[in-house]
Amino acid sequence: MSKAFTRESDDLPERPSAPRPASALPAGVRNYITPGGAKRLQAELDALLHSNAVGPRVAALRQALQTIEIVPPPPPPYDSVRFGATVIVRDSIGQEESYRIVGADETDIDRDWISWVSPLARALLNARPGDQVRIKLPGGERVLEIKAITYDFL
Repeated sequence: MSKAFTRESDDLPERPSAPRPASALPAGVRNYITPGGAKRLQAELDALLHSNAVGPRVAALRQALQTIEIVPPPPPPYDSVRFGATVIVRDSIGQEESYRIVGADETDIDRDWISWVSPLARALLNARPGDQVRIKLPGGERVLEIKAITYDFL
C-alpha cells in the first residue's frame, strides 16, 4: 500500500482524546450545580463505568461529583435572577437572547448555559425584570434589559 494512505506513525500508540476538564473554578470557590446537572454527571459516569472505561474523564467525573453542591431552584415568586435561572434579556438594538445560569461543570455554550462565575452571569445575578445591567466585554460595554426569569426543575 502506498504511504499516502497510511499514517507515518502507525507504530505509535493512539493519542487519547482530550478529556473535558474538571470544573474551572478558582480554589476555594464552591462547586455549585443544578439538580439536573448532578444527574447528568452521574449518568455519564455510570455509562462510562458500565462500559468499563477508565481514564481522565472518569477521574474528572468522580472528582466533580465529590465536590459538587446541589442548589435547587428558589421558591416562588421568581422575581430575581438566582442560580439555575433562565434569563431572557433584550439588548440595546432590541435583540432578545436567553441564558441559563448553571454550575461550571454543566456550562454549554451551544445551549447558552453559562457558568455562575462568568462575568455575564455575575452581571445578571440578583437583577429583576425591567432592570438594566451593564457588562463590560472585550468588544465594549453591553446594556441588557431583563425581560423574563424562569427556572427548569429537571
